[in-house]
Amino acid sequence: MRASTKILVLLLCLAVTVVTTSFATSVTYDHRAIVIDGKRRVLISGSIHYPRSTPDMWPELIQKSKDGGLDVIETYVFWDVHEPVRNQYNFEGRYDLVKFIKLIGEAGLYAHLRIGPYVCAEWNYGGFPVWLHFIPGIKLRTDNEPYKAEMQRFTAKIVEMMKAEKLYASQGGPIILSQIENEYGNIDGPYGAAAKSYINWAANMAVSLKTDVPWIMCQQDDAPDPIINTCNGFYCDQFTPNSNKKPKMWTENWTGWFLEFGGAVPYRPVEDIAFAVARFYQRGGTFQNYYMYHGGTNFGRSAGGPFIATSYDYDAPLDEYGHPRQPKWGHLRDLHKAIKLCEEAMVATDPTISSMGPSLESAVYKTGSGHCAAFLANINRNSDANVTFNGNSYHLPPWSVSILPDCKNVALNTAKINSMTVMSSFSQSWNSSETFGSSWSYINEPVGISKADKFSKVGLLEQINTTADASDYLWYSLSFNITGDEPFLEGGSQANLYVESQGHALHAFINGKLAGSGNGKNSDSRVTLKIPITVATGTNTIDLLSVTVGLQNYGSFFDLKGAGVTGPVKLNGLKSGSTIDLSSQVWTYQVGLQGEDLDLPSGTSSQWVSQPTLPKNQPLIWYKTNFDAPAGSESVALDFTGMGKGMAWVNGQSIGRYWPANISPNSGCTDSCDYRGAYNSDKCLKNCGMPSQQLYHVPRSWLKPSGNILVLFEEIGGDPTQLVFTTRQTGSLCSHVSESHPLPVDMWSSTKTRKKPSPTLSLACPSPNQVISSVKFSSFGTPQGTCGSFSHGLCNSTATRALSIVQKACIGSSSCNISVSTKTLGDPCHGVEKSLAVEVSCT
Repeated sequence: MRASTKILVLLLCLAVTVVTTSFATSVTYDHRAIVIDGKRRVLISGSIHYPRSTPDMWPELIQKSKDGGLDVIETYVFWDVHEPVRNQYNFEGRYDLVKFIKLIGEAGLYAHLRIGPYVCAEWNYGGFPVWLHFIPGIKLRTDNEPYKAEMQRFTAKIVEMMKAEKLYASQGGPIILSQIENEYGNIDGPYGAAAKSYINWAANMAVSLKTDVPWIMCQQDDAPDPIINTCNGFYCDQFTPNSNKKPKMWTENWTGWFLEFGGAVPYRPVEDIAFAVARFYQRGGTFQNYYMYHGGTNFGRSAGGPFIATSYDYDAPLDEYGHPRQPKWGHLRDLHKAIKLCEEAMVATDPTISSMGPSLESAVYKTGSGHCAAFLANINRNSDANVTFNGNSYHLPPWSVSILPDCKNVALNTAKINSMTVMSSFSQSWNSSETFGSSWSYINEPVGISKADKFSKVGLLEQINTTADASDYLWYSLSFNITGDEPFLEGGSQANLYVESQGHALHAFINGKLAGSGNGKNSDSRVTLKIPITVATGTNTIDLLSVTVGLQNYGSFFDLKGAGVTGPVKLNGLKSGSTIDLSSQVWTYQVGLQGEDLDLPSGTSSQWVSQPTLPKNQPLIWYKTNFDAPAGSESVALDFTGMGKGMAWVNGQSIGRYWPANISPNSGCTDSCDYRGAYNSDKCLKNCGMPSQQLYHVPRSWLKPSGNILVLFEEIGGDPTQLVFTTRQTGSLCSHVSESHPLPVDMWSSTKTRKKPSPTLSLACPSPNQVISSVKFSSFGTPQGTCGSFSHGLCNSTATRALSIVQKACIGSSSCNISVSTKTLGDPCHGVEKSLAVEVSCT
């Protein structure tokens, strides 16, 4: 090679080196904020868990998060799905972590990788693979050498995988933060002195992996330097990090709460979430994350708990199917914009916090150049307040914060929503016979022992140690003889069967017939059965099918929480009161179902039975049918009305556990929850007296246009012919804006003009190819009610004037804006604050 050629090649290599390293980003922190390339940042984040959605959903979820004002997407890393068998890894499909992180970066967002590797997350076994439990000498989440070796090995594997793909910010990738451990400080007391040494080890281990981005520990007040300790909760404005060298960070702002089988559906009003977020930034916070921003679905057997439902919707800004939940998504988007208008002042200094009266507080941020931003809070849950700040008067509704990016004009008040409400529902336009035809077939699951790998042991075995969570199901079977002269029967055939189980559900069969069932609940998983039975002279059989509904995922030593029939198991005579204790007999065991071994979930077995009469409402039966996908592109759900409890698969993929027979309590719900005052997970509940979950997400990407296979395993009995597919349909769009509302935050800059514009009501169809086709309601004055049930107040403009103005502005357009002012809409009642309420539909 000639010298000139060598020089050219060398220059090209240098150029490539410069290009590939020029995008590297420096991420550090100081007492105010995360510092990116030398600049302090106010960051807004949201949690999306990649296994709880499908890869085809990821790009739109990420884009909608960006559109909603997020800078960062957080996710846990789920050890159990990535290493289901020790040293055998899976990073494909929904578990393609690298692809998910790359999509975040391609969208121009940052990522926060919460490796844990314990995650809690209402995920089975807290995200640990159950094989960890069986390593000799291991004790999880403490200063234990076998555990630390496994934790370090997996953590290092994830870090090295990210490095290999150049996904850390220091390499030009999107990852700006990582987490080690998770909420350990909440439960570390029972671990004693070993907890402190374990946390110090975990911190040093993480730092030694040299990611060149900061590490955090949430809920860990003693997190050692340089680890940042952070807050989780419904409110974190009072949180203070354990060093004045660390920023104030909130890793989990719970946007709702998880759903459990047997419980009502929790929700959290957006006014309260916005109040909590504004209070956090008001009092010096600079990084806040929504848990969840999109909750998604617990497909397969991933739900933990026990008793965590298949839906992990979490009342998040993006619902289980990925659609913006309005007005939550829109109001928080506006909040984020208002906060970002304050960023320059917020990162320059600590806030100056002052009392303006009882339960009234101001916080002011000022730069050296005179840029000023302020937050005004009314913490009282009952009373409005009028306050004077910088010589101007401001009205503060109870439990609200006003944000003033220029210390003068209000960009947003957390209690006043400009964002529209979208009413949507899942509906069917065809019945079950149209969906599935008459193609149902079935296979009966045998009662008791039917597999060759059965085994016998003296006494009753704990379930998880026996099954290693390979299946939800464990059979306990026993044969016993009745000679006819047992004193406890006294010549009769009736007895009581008494069974105690650690949970989670239990079905008792006597001589092949279902005698009774029971289940625990999230707060107490134990099951006690006391049921009358009939026994016969000669040989009798007891077959107990014990069922887990997700393994424990939280608490001190949660990994040792057992399940299954641990006894006693007794027969009690009805007349004499004498008892036979069967607990220490030789029991025969079977892990899992025969149908699981035959791969019935795939639907490909040749053993399916088709008969003119389909067996219904009987326990332990597999069903299969074929169906065509619902037309269109709308989200799809399967309505399990008519079924009892079991699992379901579509084209071999598990959509999760179903349990519509588990009904929520009849009381404790409200459809209109007062956002004012401290929120807790029991404050706002709906769907009392209904199945905890009735609709189950079927991802569109799992469906073919035709020839799809649905397989069900029904435990307790149901009618599969009642099943129907439903699709999401958008109904009305609504907005309700008063004369005292701030302007839409996008118009905030115009407040510096001489003439102050009026508040504006805005509506926009959810799909780009839709237009507003009709106005269902319009009233300017004192309208009452909520979307779908608006009514005119005593004060209202003539119906024709308000209606004609709204119709002219909106009909035929995909979006419209209406000035909420007497100049535009007239003045039906002088001296009264008026508002405009509008309901429209799009087609």
